[in-house]
Amino acid sequence: MRRTKKKTMRTKKKTGTKVLAVSLGCDKTRVDTEKMLGALLAHGYEWTDDESKAQAAVINTCCFIHDAKTESIREILRLAEMKKEGALRALVVCGCLSERYKEEILREIPEVDAVTGTASCDRIAQLLSDALSGKKTLLFEDINRSYKCAGRRITGAGNHVAYLKIAEGCNKRCTYCIIPSLRGRYRSVPEEELIEEAAFLAANGTRELVLVAQETTLYGLDLCGEKRLAHLLRRLAREVKELSYLRLLYCYPEEIDDALIDAIAEEEKIVPYLDMPVQSGSDRILKRMGRRTTNAEIRALVTKLRERIPGIALRTTFITGFPGEEAADHNETMALVRDLAFDRIGVFPFSREEGTPAFRMRGQVAEALKKRRRTEIMRLQQEISLARSRALIGETMEAIVEGTLTEEDRTVTVARTYRDAPEVDGYLFFAAKKEHMSGDRVRVRVTGADAYDLTGEEV
Repeated sequence: MRRTKKKTMRTKKKTGTKVLAVSLGCDKTRVDTEKMLGALLAHGYEWTDDESKAQAAVINTCCFIHDAKTESIREILRLAEMKKEGALRALVVCGCLSERYKEEILREIPEVDAVTGTASCDRIAQLLSDALSGKKTLLFEDINRSYKCAGRRITGAGNHVAYLKIAEGCNKRCTYCIIPSLRGRYRSVPEEELIEEAAFLAANGTRELVLVAQETTLYGLDLCGEKRLAHLLRRLAREVKELSYLRLLYCYPEEIDDALIDAIAEEEKIVPYLDMPVQSGSDRILKRMGRRTTNAEIRALVTKLRERIPGIALRTTFITGFPGEEAADHNETMALVRDLAFDRIGVFPFSREEGTPAFRMRGQVAEALKKRRRTEIMRLQQEISLARSRALIGETMEAIVEGTLTEEDRTVTVARTYRDAPEVDGYLFFAAKKEHMSGDRVRVRVTGADAYDLTGEEV
């Protein structure tokens, strides 16, 4: 299979067209963009991240919440202006925003040449070819379609962190979420494909692999009738030798079972870190959200995780101002945050999205109140995070180097510990004894802390 792909890539003549890829939103969208770039290179296109040299642009959009939709529209308009000025010959728009607003984009932004949805990444080369030839195209396929792109993912030079998307779509149907209508039902990627992709990424410099999906903990259920995430993790840890760390995101609390807990506890490469969205501490609001856990079950799970995996770092998310949320519901969430003392949390005001059951619910909460409740939770969490960070002072921790930061007359090395997921958590800033490359593993004694970051010195 690999020889065939290499041969295909060699025999494709270069088009000479340099393509700019813009990826917005989550890390799952980023994986799609990287695969589309690989497909474009396999068909003779060239990739550039220099806008002044780009002759065509592909933008992969997001619209999960209102702010993401606004950012996507703003970026499409910016690229459309570049095309109007003659800098670009073709502009292709794809992803979640396209899936949600199919005809509107092409109709209202005439500079756009092609619009496609979430299930057509493997069609990108033909779409761009048609766009460069002056053809206007709308291409929307069944959102439950599975596909595989030609070529290999393009993750960028020296990228020591990569995301492995293990499934597409979601079956949970939380009442606030539009993802099932944009991404379809839950579809696991076959295990052998994931092992092969992980091996390719590791051979090309990846040292930390972050497993993602709309919901990672259901992996394999649709393929073989049982959850296989723990088995996949063990295979990745044992078979992909170059990897240093495996990290899990988006684990729904009700699906975290003993097999998964055992895998995290027993496999050295799997970092003791779990991201599990909780969303509320109120049973009444959790039921309205369509969530499948209760306050008591969440508390019991956190206790179990900390007993079985000493030192585990737990990250979660909450939504404030969900329709019908009253002061008592908010107070239950505050109590849950205070009692469980999560290491990291993200808090988001409820975004009212058309096409979801929550859009039509009674008891919509005022924007100012949503934001005030968010601020209250974040202030409480800041105190918790500061206390948990300060408890690490004096400890020696392993970390993975991200790069360096120059401050006045000195250079500080930037790293992340197992407690920090890429791009969403904190950093460890330390004085290095020698020069390090991104991806290097180092041991650092923690000498200082604030709510989000640590400082230290190499030992």
